[in-house]
Amino acid sequence: MKIIKIILLIFPILVSGQSIYNPQLLYDSPNGLYDKDSIRSLYVDFEDANYHNILKNSFFTNPSYRIPATITLNGITYDSAGVRYKGNSTFCIPNDNGVPKVPYNIDMNYWVSGQKLLDYKKIKLANAWMDATFAKEYIASKTYKKYLPTIEVNLTKLHVQGSYLGMYVNTESINKQFLKKHFNENSGALFKCDGSGMFCDTAGTPQGGEPSLNWYGTADSTSYYSSYNLKSENGWEDLIDLIYTLNFNPNQLDSVLNIDRVLWAFAVNTVLGNYDSYNGYYVHNYYLYKSEDGLFQMLPWDLSQSFINALLGWDYFTAPGPTHPQQFDPYYGEDPNLNRPLTYILFNNENYRKQYTAHLRTVINELDTNSIRNEVNIMQNLALSGVVGDQHKLFSTADFLSNTENDLSFNGWGGYGFGGIMSTLRNRIPYLISHPEIAQTPPELYNVNVSSNIVTVEVLNESFVELMATTSDYNSKFQSFSMSDDGTNGDAIANDGVYSCVMPFNSGAEVKFYIKARNGQAMILSPERAEYEFYTYSTISNLLELPNTSNKRLVKITDILGRPAGKVYNQPLIYIYSDGSTEKKIISK
Repeated sequence: MKIIKIILLIFPILVSGQSIYNPQLLYDSPNGLYDKDSIRSLYVDFEDANYHNILKNSFFTNPSYRIPATITLNGITYDSAGVRYKGNSTFCIPNDNGVPKVPYNIDMNYWVSGQKLLDYKKIKLANAWMDATFAKEYIASKTYKKYLPTIEVNLTKLHVQGSYLGMYVNTESINKQFLKKHFNENSGALFKCDGSGMFCDTAGTPQGGEPSLNWYGTADSTSYYSSYNLKSENGWEDLIDLIYTLNFNPNQLDSVLNIDRVLWAFAVNTVLGNYDSYNGYYVHNYYLYKSEDGLFQMLPWDLSQSFINALLGWDYFTAPGPTHPQQFDPYYGEDPNLNRPLTYILFNNENYRKQYTAHLRTVINELDTNSIRNEVNIMQNLALSGVVGDQHKLFSTADFLSNTENDLSFNGWGGYGFGGIMSTLRNRIPYLISHPEIAQTPPELYNVNVSSNIVTVEVLNESFVELMATTSDYNSKFQSFSMSDDGTNGDAIANDGVYSCVMPFNSGAEVKFYIKARNGQAMILSPERAEYEFYTYSTISNLLELPNTSNKRLVKITDILGRPAGKVYNQPLIYIYSDGSTEKKIISK
């Protein structure tokens, strides 16, 4: 019966005459660098034949050091890109075993100002060393980006010095270009929250700290160097202020942190079994960016360990009950003894806990296992020949196919287990929806509408309803306004199940808003992906407005290889529009 309650929530909330702001249109267009319908071959050719020893040694002694190489894609060659090795365990383990398939970081702009590869300055190629399917990061990215700004991912065949090195996962860099795309600015403090040391040094000793946001007893930034990696010109004072506020003034946390964005990141981590994250087994793999509204934004990073792909012993997978990773506690971190102040504060706050649980329900309800399986099949069919030819991959081709459906035991390091994509979902989702808190029945919302500056919504099974609204250009800092069903504050008829309130900010502003309703057990939002999605309303025209991104407009024109098109006649060109549609045209003189 509990499962039936959850399933009922998938029906859409009815909305009168309005559309929802769609952040999905911020992502790359078809035929771009992260195109999902093809797998390109990328060629890297170094000027120095001794490139491997140079890059291997600098990985440990001077990690930012790059050497020049030419990059070729789609028949076009780019000179003097800056190349270095990257990674942590995915570098150390293959390198220690004499395997040349290590991760690459390519900076197109390093020596040639303004140089880009299909509009991107930085290319990060992960070797998928611990993902037999080559698909986990790609599938995870598609889920995360429904709810918060997320890196884009696809697959690429890498050739180095003329030899095929193997199939790589092409992952977008979180840098100024990423920030500009998602926040329309990029001048704030940016931190990679990961132990800044290496998984191993030249002696094989683990390095680095833990970015748990604990206060280290001092405002001296050097105390935090081993746990956080500053990626902007400055920002230590901002980060330390965030950590201090979290640990000593948590009631002011929403003044320095976009809490809803954190809750969404935690929710997707939980559902997809990404335990290489703040609220998982290991605290790391996220970025923090302080946007111009003064709030730090949590950005997920390195999604390769999703679907329980983190290195866990096979005994974890074979042991029944609560120790099985498929039954990992969705509220892990609420215990203060775990020294995770962010989960402790948020999961022990009734409002934030219910909002996080509402986000869990949304992620669960929107997961379509048939669609995911189809996506994996399409990607693996495209990648099959490249994977078969990859002589340096850790797993077999049989594992490449079987780990999609089933967990995988690997004896190479003493018996580790790797969750399957579908087996994780088959077992993780029933566990979550039967969890006593997640199985609670939230209110039901219908017919959100605005007329003559009065917001109305029909609600069932509620105890409190509020309008969350903002006029912020940054789509943040939503304020709460109580909605009533007592014949006041714009409410026409008392006790008819229609809640109302006067639209705030009625001085000619565009208002962004969503509805939040809760009862004693649970919460629901409309739209359910709020605050990443929201409704808009103009107090000037008194009309609900379509978001600007809803109008179909031409974004760019490329040739059939995805290259920017100039004045080319009698050849097929691809016209790419803002709604994601494409059109092939041949232009004649």
